Amino acid sequence: MVVDGEMESNVTEPESFWDYLQEMDPVWTTTVLLVPFVVVLTAGFFYLYGVIAGLLSKTSVRNKVVVITDALSGLGKECAGLFHKGGARLILCGKSWEKLEELVDDLANASDPTVTFPPKLVLLDFGDMDSMPEAIAEILECYGCLDILIFNSSMKVKAPAQTVSLEMDKLLMDNNYFGPVTLAKGVLPSMISRRSGHLLLVNSIQGKIAVPFRTAYAASKHAVQAFFDCLRAEVEEYGISVSTINHTFISRSASEASQSSRSIWSLLYTKKPLGVSPDEAATEIVKTLNNKRKEVVIAPSLPKVAIYARSFFPNVFFAVMAAGVNNAAAAEKI
Repeated sequence: MVVDGEMESNVTEPESFWDYLQEMDPVWTTTVLLVPFVVVLTAGFFYLYGVIAGLLSKTSVRNKVVVITDALSGLGKECAGLFHKGGARLILCGKSWEKLEELVDDLANASDPTVTFPPKLVLLDFGDMDSMPEAIAEILECYGCLDILIFNSSMKVKAPAQTVSLEMDKLLMDNNYFGPVTLAKGVLPSMISRRSGHLLLVNSIQGKIAVPFRTAYAASKHAVQAFFDCLRAEVEEYGISVSTINHTFISRSASEASQSSRSIWSLLYTKKPLGVSPDEAATEIVKTLNNKRKEVVIAPSLPKVAIYARSFFPNVFFAVMAAGVNNAAAAEKI
């Protein structure tokens, strides 16, 4: 009984949460009470921002004249569908008139004709530089002006430098550099006179870093990246925006089968097994147009680190590239 009495004398009633707060330092009490409030407020802010951004993305292109240089690619079709439903006045470009007409039929069947505009079509082939003046004239004649020009055309070649002919090098430069540059120069006077417009270049991440066995391709991507970076500063005073989006690679479709690579440097241009899907890239394009961001890189951490390593630790970067080539050569011998 004595033991029980001693045990009962040591029992204390638990303090309530508010009693505990009163005994705490006032600063700590304020912090404890404010942290949940700040967390909820911040979450609510980001939620509202997402809702507003989503609404703006649907109306940002309404009545705008939008040109897509390669409307027949996976990304081009995705952008065409997105902007068409958003009420844009589309000018769809491509190399095949029949396929462009098929795309227009698909867009018409998937949208409400009372709130959309029938797209206009223009044959455009950056590989045929002699046809560029006529194509530029047709684009400007469609609506007399344009608000947004999306450069998403591209030609790729992967091979050792010594095996690529000079003719192929020239063709790559025409498609990836001279073609886009010629079109940009052709529409700039119209944009400058209206003091508005947005040029958006969809470029490979190899416009910033070079990967082996893509010498001419990387050269063309570096060239066009530099052109638009310079142009951005030149036309800013006229109210014209210039944006670049660098991606690892864009898959043709969500179901495109991937090919595994055993080289080290392949990690620098692989985001995930299927690359960047067209709908992901199109969504990023809409965000970039809305926010007028100057530069966007769609890539995982490793390629982004490689970009900085190329600038600050070039010898390390070159060593990794060389190791990748050696690894690929060894794999072929197995």
